[in-house]
Amino acid sequence: MASIRIEDVRKSYGPVEVLKGFSLDIRDGEFVVLVGPSGCGKSTMLKILAGLEPASSGSIHIGARDVTDVAPGARDIAMVFQNYALYPHLTVAKNMGFGLKMRGMPKPEIDRRVRDAARILDVEHLLDRRPRQLSGGQRQRVALGRAIVREPQAFLMDEPLSNLDAKLRVHMRAEISALHRRLGVTTIYVTHDQVEAMTMADRIVLMRDGEIQQIADPDTIYARPANIFVAGFIGAPGMNFLAARRAGADRVALFGQEIALPGLQATAGDSLVLGLRPESICLGAGSVRFAARPTLVESLGSDKYIHVGVPEAHRVPLAATAAHDQARRGEALIARLINPGPVAEGDPIQLGFEPADLHVFDPATGAALR
Repeated sequence: MASIRIEDVRKSYGPVEVLKGFSLDIRDGEFVVLVGPSGCGKSTMLKILAGLEPASSGSIHIGARDVTDVAPGARDIAMVFQNYALYPHLTVAKNMGFGLKMRGMPKPEIDRRVRDAARILDVEHLLDRRPRQLSGGQRQRVALGRAIVREPQAFLMDEPLSNLDAKLRVHMRAEISALHRRLGVTTIYVTHDQVEAMTMADRIVLMRDGEIQQIADPDTIYARPANIFVAGFIGAPGMNFLAARRAGADRVALFGQEIALPGLQATAGDSLVLGLRPESICLGAGSVRFAARPTLVESLGSDKYIHVGVPEAHRVPLAATAAHDQARRGEALIARLINPGPVAEGDPIQLGFEPADLHVFDPATGAALR
C-alpha cells in the first residue's frame, strides 16, 4: 500500500487542454472517487496515473517514488477496466494468474494467490470456466481478482460497474466497498455516477472541464457544495435553483416573504441564486410556506417527486446557470416527499422548508456565498 501525490498534472491534445493543473494528495489506504460528466478529464487522469498516457507536465509520486516517467508495469499498481479485458480462451484461474505468470512468478505461488483471491471474491467454483460462461457480475469479480493477486500498492478502477444492470450495480458497489475495507489498498475509482461516488468514497474529487471543482467527503460535498455546478451535480433529483433578491442585511425576498439568512456574504449586486434540495421540501410544514399546484407527480413507491411551477420572478436567468451546466433553469421546482399520501396533478397543496436548508450562490461566478 502507498500514498499517492499528484502535482499540477496537465494534459493537452494539440490546442485542446484536457487537464488544467490537477493536484491531489491521496492517503495510504484511502478510497478516492473521481466523478464528473463525460469529457471532464477523469479517465484521462486515471490513464496518466497508470502510465497509459504521458502527462504534458506535472509529476506523480506513488509512495516515495517519482513514477512520472516510469513504465506502467513498473509502477506496482493494478487497473480494473470498464470492459473487464478478460482473455476469452483462458479459464478464470488462468485469467487471474496471467499477469503473475508473465512476471515469472513460480506456479505454486500463482496458484496460492489465485485461490486466496477466488475465496475472497466467492468465485472458487468458477475457476475452470471461461469468460463466455460467466454473468456480468461474475466477470467483474474475475477482473477484480486479477488485480488482487498482484498485491499492488494501489488499485485504479475505470467505471468498472457501468456495463452492469442497475440492480447488480448496487450489489457490486457494496462488494467493492467491503473488499476495500478488508484489503485496505489505496484505491482511485472513476465514475460518472454520483450515487456510486457518494456511497463508496472516503473523499470525492468532482471535476468539470479538466478542473477540480471540489474535494471533500460525501457528507460535506452534499451539505456544503462549493458552487452551483457541484450543487446541481450531487443529489437525485438535482438541487432546485431560484432567483431571489436581497431584502436588507442577511435577508432575502422569496415567495412574497422576507427570509433571514444569517452569515450571507456580500456580493456586487442584489441578485442571488438560492438552492433548495428536493428532499428539504415538506408537505404542509416548514417555517417558510407557499401554495402550489403540482404539474407532474412521479411515484417511486415510498417517495413521490412533486413538480410545481415557479413564478416568473424566481426563475433563474439562463445566463446565471448556463456556464455551470445546469439542466433545469428554474421553470419547475421538484419536491421529494416520503410517503406523502395521495397527491394529484392540479390539486392545491402547501409546501414548506426551513431557511437553514437554503444554499446561496453568486449568479455571476456560481460560487457559494453561505
